Amino acid sequence: MIYLDDNIADFNLEAALPLLSEQRREQLLKFKHELGRKTCAMAYLLLRQGLQQEYGITEPPVFAYNEHGKPSIAGREDIHFNMSHCRAGVVCALSDSPIGVDIESIREYNDSLARYTMNEHELQLINAAERPEVAFTRLWTMKEAVVKWRGSGIVNNLKDVLNGVTGILTTVNERRGYVFSVCNQLIIDN
Repeated sequence: MIYLDDNIADFNLEAALPLLSEQRREQLLKFKHELGRKTCAMAYLLLRQGLQQEYGITEPPVFAYNEHGKPSIAGREDIHFNMSHCRAGVVCALSDSPIGVDIESIREYNDSLARYTMNEHELQLINAAERPEVAFTRLWTMKEAVVKWRGSGIVNNLKDVLNGVTGILTTVNERRGYVFSVCNQLIIDN
């Protein structure tokens, strides 16, 4: 299940604070700016919403982390989730199998970053696109979703991340200014 919220401007951070676990409030305070704090809280609340709707869980989840920082719900190894946020939106995905999700704001295209992170085929796709910044963001979120699905953290060679991986779902919302991608074994197997 995918939960999305791109209504950041109307989010009431003060009203949300009591709904967060102490662990999440501590994480939220690490953000220097209100936007980061809002999106951090929003992602957690999307997770809570999904856990209640999909699994009937009403208590605030507490996280455990693997050696690369991928979160899981302490004591609930049967539930897999992943969250991501940017200045344009927040997304949370839940599944019965490992899942990765990434959302990014569409920003000005950076050729040097693209050359560092994309392989030749991907660079060709970007350069042939009507809007290279959208094509780059799409590929970037796909790579991040795969890395998060694997739970391996950022890898040394981002150029090869998508090799052999199919079935990534990607949504582009140019009007709202973001792209998000989801990678999950259930998607890959279909």
